[in-house]
Amino acid sequence: MLRLLGILFAVLCAIAAAVLTFPGFFRVERIYPIAQIVSFRGLLALAFAGAALLALLLSIARPIRAFAFSIAVVAGLATVANVAVLSSRGGLGSDPLPAKTESSIRIMTWNTAGAATPPETIAKIAVAMDADIVALPETTIETGESVAIAMRDLGHRMWAHHASDPSTEWDAGSTTLLISPELGDYAVIESSLDGSSNTSTVPSAVAMPVSGDGPTVVAVHAVAPRPSYMQNWRDDLQWLADQCGDGNVIMAGDFNATVDHMSGLGLDGATLGHCTDAAAETGNGALGTWSADMPAILGAPIDHVMATPQWRATGSLVLRSLDDSGSDHRPLIVQYDPAG
Repeated sequence: MLRLLGILFAVLCAIAAAVLTFPGFFRVERIYPIAQIVSFRGLLALAFAGAALLALLLSIARPIRAFAFSIAVVAGLATVANVAVLSSRGGLGSDPLPAKTESSIRIMTWNTAGAATPPETIAKIAVAMDADIVALPETTIETGESVAIAMRDLGHRMWAHHASDPSTEWDAGSTTLLISPELGDYAVIESSLDGSSNTSTVPSAVAMPVSGDGPTVVAVHAVAPRPSYMQNWRDDLQWLADQCGDGNVIMAGDFNATVDHMSGLGLDGATLGHCTDAAAETGNGALGTWSADMPAILGAPIDHVMATPQWRATGSLVLRSLDDSGSDHRPLIVQYDPAG
């Protein structure tokens, strides 16, 4: 009887390990609590490795040797599979950004956690990165204007745009977007401003070119997948996928989702709609942008920059030198070149 129970438990452990390692295959990647667990694939790999080691130690005891060894095999295979997934997305990260060319554009996204990050700090990093587009979730337009002024004083002009939801408490009710005048004039579309077409709880800003032939730019902020907001979160991801249609689109911001959660929402091999994740494409997709209190390989890569096929990602950078800046997110910078 005990042997039968042991076999049953081992089978259940194998199923659980498979579900957590390949949630998209089982179509459970956006279901609570699996969505929360798979956000931290680095931690998951570490947990499986710890379980494998513990099971191997327990296998020394003769009465439970077979059972413990079977658990060790399951946990070991799950460790290898998760490490393989992390490696396919870049592992510990790729080289710094390549040199910028005349046709290159750089996009920076940073959830600043409201007033936790001084405007001067944001401006200095944006200028140092030579960013043409800066998406700032949880940033008021007043802070965004201060950032733009500080960047102007450093010789890097930007126009500030935003979308806000007064019903959302704290600075999470505002998302600011800075765009270089060299890309042309932009305006946030009315449906983004009045919330008639937007992410459900915290706002995103959709800016379209008024002049020039630049891309539509979406500064993203999806709601976090807390238990009471799961449907809102799923709706937000679908809304963001819908923004990445056949046009020329760049999206950047806090998606509150990893690429695992976006399984099934991409078209023609893309990550979300027709947009492809730049960090995963350039070797930094495994590095966590949240929380800055954790080592990057163990964190959750929930901040993204994505673009439609008109753009080719040539480099990315998860900036880890600002973990004590005040924000709980790390900045992500991506360089694009025209695909044509």
